[in-house]
Amino acid sequence: MGGPQILEACKKIRRDQYPAGLPTGRSVATGAGDLPSRYVIHTVGPIYHQCGDHCDELLASCYRESLELAYELGCRDVAFPAISTGIYGYPKDKAAIIAYKEVTRFLGEKEEMTVTLVFHNHIDQEVFERAIEEIP
Repeated sequence: MGGPQILEACKKIRRDQYPAGLPTGRSVATGAGDLPSRYVIHTVGPIYHQCGDHCDELLASCYRESLELAYELGCRDVAFPAISTGIYGYPKDKAAIIAYKEVTRFLGEKEEMTVTLVFHNHIDQEVFERAIEEIP
């Protein structure tokens, strides 16, 4: 969907900056290729069954670093998928709480940004909404 420009930009970042791969929890930006955006921010989410006691912090870092990078780039509208909740196995209810807290904290400091969470389906959206409603 974004075209080959995004892949080529990722290969360049890998070659020039992160030959061993982007570390989990870190974020980088590329142009958006054919997408109707200026940038795509890439982040590496934690694999839930491999991150041990660091899972929550690594996932929080994905959101925090991505938001900070977006702000530095002048982005005012950001859309996130539910990072690491697919094949990486992060429990969706736990991921929802982390995403919500990081986005809310960031928006408390940078009110001029809009953040949208995008879900694969309505069931995933409902899991996130229920988890967020239960935050004390």
